[in-house]
Amino acid sequence: MHPSTPDVSLPRLYLLRAMYLLIVVGLSLVLWPGIISHAKPWTLSGGVVNCMLAAFSLLALLGLRYPLQMLPILMWEFIWKAIWMGLVAYPAWSAGTIDEATMGTAIECMVAILIPIVMPWGYVLKQYVRAPAARWR
Repeated sequence: MHPSTPDVSLPRLYLLRAMYLLIVVGLSLVLWPGIISHAKPWTLSGGVVNCMLAAFSLLALLGLRYPLQMLPILMWEFIWKAIWMGLVAYPAWSAGTIDEATMGTAIECMVAILIPIVMPWGYVLKQYVRAPAARWR
């Protein structure tokens, strides 16, 4: 193993890279054509979402080269989708009031289930939970 990643196996690094690649390719196909040539101004929320997803896709591109250093973006992606599914999609679905747009977004969010599968949890615990925090002064 490479000295800078002693706790993460090469297959796990390839799984992480595959996750980043899935994000990059997916957003390149779905998002970027509309970013490059959008014909009319976006709504406030539409503009925020599109710009955040564009930034996310560019950071995921960095994840292909630096899979461990970019783990926080995968954690962010999984956490916001889990929160949204729990607070928006699931209550609407369980009440029988889910509309087509919410269902479509929920289906798109379900790909995030792959993130905990590829996440190197031992490394995450060591680096983000057990490691001493950076000094405050």
